[in-house]
Amino acid sequence: MADVSFKHVYKQYRSEPRPSVSDFNLEIADGEFMVLVGPSGCGKTTTLRMLSGLEEISKGEIYIGNKFINYVSPKDRDIAMVFQNYALYPNLSVYENMALGLKLRKTARHEIELRVKKAARILEISSLLEKKPNQLSGGQKQRVALGRAIVREPEVFLMDEPLSNLDAKLRAQTRAELIRLHQELRTTTVYVTHDQTEAMTMGTRIVVMKDGLIQQVDTPKEIYSRPRNAFVAGFIGSPAMNFIEGTLILEGGRYYFHNKRVRLGIPEKLVPAIKSVKPGRILLGIRPEHVASEPEVVQRLPDSISAAIDIVEHMGSDTFLYLKLGEQTVIARTGESDTRFEQGDKLNIAFHMEKSHLFDAETGDNISIIS
Repeated sequence: MADVSFKHVYKQYRSEPRPSVSDFNLEIADGEFMVLVGPSGCGKTTTLRMLSGLEEISKGEIYIGNKFINYVSPKDRDIAMVFQNYALYPNLSVYENMALGLKLRKTARHEIELRVKKAARILEISSLLEKKPNQLSGGQKQRVALGRAIVREPEVFLMDEPLSNLDAKLRAQTRAELIRLHQELRTTTVYVTHDQTEAMTMGTRIVVMKDGLIQQVDTPKEIYSRPRNAFVAGFIGSPAMNFIEGTLILEGGRYYFHNKRVRLGIPEKLVPAIKSVKPGRILLGIRPEHVASEPEVVQRLPDSISAAIDIVEHMGSDTFLYLKLGEQTVIARTGESDTRFEQGDKLNIAFHMEKSHLFDAETGDNISIIS
């Protein structure tokens, strides 16, 4: 196992006006499960491919352990990669697919057998070793692809959207298996996904990317509760954070968020962070679970707001209310199978403002976080 280091890494394609990856700096600890997440085109797969050696680095340095690898061929980087399309040889058995890489490296036959059987046992595919890929389900093929990587016993696992071809149920099951696998092997893993649920549930830390730039690197908990900017806040979380446009005003020694529909007092805990902020146009961010719709809770909170229910979405474990505040839609999360609410109902809501975030409307920076 080894740590991984990116130092001011860039990728510039000649046909593109701007870099696909810009000034990428990241330290991945030995044994860490690091997830790169972001929308399509954000540069996450390009970054993984530069680490693997499949993509040339335009500028910067990459290290695995203490080894500078910019000019090291992919086969000599001591990595194993798992792709989203499995890339299994249809004419080879599961055993042969898993063993092929070791055979090409001229590993001893008894060592190959030990490693393949150990990986098959870990992945619970021992009964499939004699089967061909066309006899396997999608989930079984994915396990074989993982097994092929495991037998290499590499310093680093690289995984590029490995679960994207699986259905929702199988994706959740395989996600849990990957977490268990990492806990057992403790191999440094770099995992690329556009799915923020995968990122939040699997990553030791998460790198959120946009337009080739790192937006934030932190633990899942910190990224969710302390997003650095409006992009991170809106990308991480399902449903996404609510954003309301307004202005920050100072009256009588107290700060308020204000627009034509609402006037909300800023909690004292947020004041130290915004004292140096010039009053002006901002975004108020509030997550659905921090929008109160229960009358007994709303009564205890200041600054209630009248809203109309546009859509009621029952999700089994939760019910989501899509509320109209003039032209603005705000989503509130309520209890399990909540049947008290119907489309068209009017109700009062309130925000748990101590859980809110304030973002600069121009830069998107979170101005309510105290460093």
